[in-house]
This record gives sequence, C-alpha cells and structure tokens, in this order.
Amino acid sequence: MMRPQIILLKAGTDTSQGKPQIISNINACQVIVDAVKTTLGPRGMDKLIVDQSGKTIISNDGATIVSKLEVIHPAARTLVDIAQSQDTEVGDGTTTVVLLTGEILKLVKPYVEEGMHTHFIANGIRLSADKAIEAIKELQVTLKKENPEEFRSMLEKCAATSLCSKLVATEKEFFSKMVVDAVSILDQNLLPLKMIGIKKVTGGSLNESQLIDGVAFKKTFSYAGFEMQPKKYTSPLIAQLNIELELKAERENAELRLDNVEEYQAVVDAEWNILYNKLDSIVKSGAKVVMSKLPIGDVATQYFADRDIFCAGRVTEEDMNRTIKACGGSLQTTTSSLKREVLGKCERFEEVQIGGERFNILSGCPNSKTCTLILRGGAEQLIEETERSLHDAIMIVRRAIKHEAIVAGGGAIEMELSKVLRDLSRTILGKQQFIIAAVAKSLEVIPRQLCDNAGFDANEFLNRLRQQHSLGHKWIGVDIMNEGLTDNFIAFVWEPALVKVNAITAACEAACLILSVDETIKAPKSVQDGVPAGMPGGPPVGRGRGRPM
Repeated sequence: MMRPQIILLKAGTDTSQGKPQIISNINACQVIVDAVKTTLGPRGMDKLIVDQSGKTIISNDGATIVSKLEVIHPAARTLVDIAQSQDTEVGDGTTTVVLLTGEILKLVKPYVEEGMHTHFIANGIRLSADKAIEAIKELQVTLKKENPEEFRSMLEKCAATSLCSKLVATEKEFFSKMVVDAVSILDQNLLPLKMIGIKKVTGGSLNESQLIDGVAFKKTFSYAGFEMQPKKYTSPLIAQLNIELELKAERENAELRLDNVEEYQAVVDAEWNILYNKLDSIVKSGAKVVMSKLPIGDVATQYFADRDIFCAGRVTEEDMNRTIKACGGSLQTTTSSLKREVLGKCERFEEVQIGGERFNILSGCPNSKTCTLILRGGAEQLIEETERSLHDAIMIVRRAIKHEAIVAGGGAIEMELSKVLRDLSRTILGKQQFIIAAVAKSLEVIPRQLCDNAGFDANEFLNRLRQQHSLGHKWIGVDIMNEGLTDNFIAFVWEPALVKVNAITAACEAACLILSVDETIKAPKSVQDGVPAGMPGGPPVGRGRGRPM
C-alpha cells in the first residue's frame, strides 16, 4: 500500500538538500573569492563598479566591492556579511578574510565529497583557529608607549602598511603621518571615530590634502548681507540653534482668517516683531557666531551683519553634533533661554578658501578633541577611494593604540601559522589531521595571491618561504617592491595582531557556518499573497481585466 503524499510547503517552493547542496554553497563562495582576490596587496588591481543609477565606483577595498555586487545567493551572502563585520570591527583585512574563507572551503571540499561529516570538519577548523590564535599571541611583539617617538613611528608604519595596497599608495608616507596626527588629536581613552570629519574638495593633487585641528564645514547657503559679516573672530561665543530665522516660519505654522486689510497688516507686523524678538535675544546673549540646522533668511542675515555677527544656516546634523561636542553648549530650539551657559566657545573662528570651496573653521575647541580631514584630488572617484583608504588606516591606528601588539605582514605571519598548524597536524591521530593540514595550507593563499598579483612565480616563492620558516626565520615574507623575500619586521611591514586574530576567527566561523547548511528552502516568487499564478490560492491564469471567465 502506497504511503499518502503529504504536502508541507507552499506550491512552487524550491528545496535542495544533502551533500550536493553543501558543494553548491562552496562553489558559490568561490565566485565571490574570484571577484576580490586580485585586489590583494600593493600590486592588487582595482575594480570599477557601475550601480543601477549609473554612478561609478573605483575601489580595491574588499568590503566595498562585495557590498556593491548585490549578491543574491543566500550562502554567498555570508561572505559579504563576514567582510563587512571585519570592516566594522577592525577596519582592514576584508579581502584577507574573504580569501581565507574561500580557500578553507576549497580545500575541505574533497572531504565533503568523500562523505566526511561536516560537523567533524567544522571541529577541525575550530581547533585550527584556536591554535593559530594562540600562536599569534606568542609571536606578536608588544611596543610600549614609554617612548613616544618609537610608538608614533610604529603607528605610522602600521598606517603605511594599510595604505600600501590602496589607490593612494604613492602618497602613503604623506597620508600615514596625517592619519596618526588625526588619531593623536582625539581623546586617547575613547578614540571616537565620529570626531574625525572628512570633507572632499575636487581639484588639486592628493598631497594638497590637509588636516584641520578642529571642526571645519563647507560654507552654507547664504543670503545678501553675508558678505558684510566678519569672517574671523578670536574666542567667540557660539549659538547652536535648531530654529528657522525667516519671516515665513510663523505664517506656515498657523491658519488665519482675515476680514480686512488692517487685520492682515497686524499679522505682518506680528511676524516681524516675533522675528526681531528672536534676533534681539541672540544678540543680547553675546554670541558672535550663530549656527542653525534650519534656514537663516535674508532679514536675519542683514540684521546680524549690521551687528558684526557671523551666521550659518542649514548646517548639517553631523557638523552640528561635532561642533556641540567640541565647543560645548547645547542645541537650542528657542531663543527665550539663550544664556551664557548654553553657548559654545572656541579659540578661533575663521572662513578660508580651499580650492573652489569656502570653509568655516572652528579651532581650539575646549571640551572635546576633534579634527577634520580635507581631501583633494582630481576626480570624484579618486577622492572617494581616498576616503575609504584613510578610513582603513585610521581604524588600524586606533586598534594599534589600544592593543599595542603587532606582527609582520606581507604573508610572513600566515606562513609561520601555516608551519605551526602543519606541525600540529603531524601529532594528531585519525582523520582530524587532514582538516588541520587543509587549514594550514589555506593560510598560504595570502602570500600566494600576493605573488600572483605582482606577477611573480608563486610556486617558487612559496617553496622558498616554507624553507625559510622551517629554519626558524619567522618574519620572512614576500618583498613585493624588490621581487624577493625579506624580513618584513625589519622592513617595517607591520600590522596590528588584532587584524590577523579577527581575520582568522571570522574566516573559520564563516567556513563552519557554510558547511553546517545542508538544505536551502526558497520561497516561490509571489504574484499575489506569495502564490504564483495558476496555483491554488493564487490569481487564475489567462484572466484579463474586465473579461468574464
């Protein structure tokens, strides 16, 4: 007797499961790896991405590329998420984490095909990750802050190593010093990333970029009378408002019914009186710089100009928040309580010309330390990629300050970890040794890809690297610039140890997650209430509008 058929899922649902599903997921991840692997290292290539609106992006940042690819495969999305988590947590090493994940999956794929259970494989990967992190903590070099010059030099070298693989690598010395200066200005206990503002001015060359110690924002939209206002103050008080100083503001907030001209004139006079009362309150408070998130109209602009007060309306929320944190005071929504206590202050305020833009700069801020990077460049895409590159370098410097532990880059640490795991695998009985050996070999993908991207013979270089590390030379890595091998610790190719710890942890977690998925259930593309046409509960097929059945 036949067993009755039981339908659990909605008609049209796509399901696939078992070993073929795991293999399919691994293959999907390989496509993501192929898309970003050529961006690794100083000789990495850039990707030009055109989005749906036609905007072009040129970048070699792994997290940026995978996020712009609009990946729809559910398993491959895991690699996108893991790259973005690395970018959020550490700021750099996004391409590394994608490559490591893909290589681990690629090397354990034969064991999956042979029938080895994926949980057994995942246990081996986790064990390898734990041993690798232990090895990093033993190998890392900690530089103390007792010698400020030595510590600053270390930070500059970490920033320069991060910038080596970026589009702005030719100016890495210039930008590494700028990045360290920017992070040094911040509160050294918190190192808040939001207190570093980045402004972009098209035109000029990269080395015309500058660091402003304070808050800087582009000149806002202004009315007639703005030219008469002073553009430079010493120790001014700053009023920070969320008030619209225009005549139309009162009229748009009320509904009036008038019977004669006298009543209308009374309304007009009341509007003027309300506006002038607000302006008088601001002047009496002693503020010399007035900033508002809402518009400041022509009457108010001229009123302030007559009294030697500077004003800026339509200030962005980001700039206003940084100003409040840096200069003190609080955001006011009314002028009735404008007292000295609620006003901010700074040592200097001035308006300067930078390229084709005018900038308002507040420096000498007493409350919180902040800075602004003003980036120059010949093309918009170049400036945007410079911003992404500096973000990575800033994050690296912040992590180096907090953790103070570094390792050598250029594939040196990966080769040493590969040697450690390979030696470990030989001491383990059973099938687990194959998984640990596979993870050990997967770490070699970093120096291999560095060589491939630079046009070197990867097999020859890897053989020489294995030989050097077997002899105990733990910091020997690839020298891209001179086409050879070198001690990258002596060559100052340094990276925070946290970058490698996080990359290995994230890569192994992602690989285990993808291996643990053996079934994908994909809902049907819905037309009405999630049911395709012609299916029970869905719209009928062939029925036109207004046409009887």
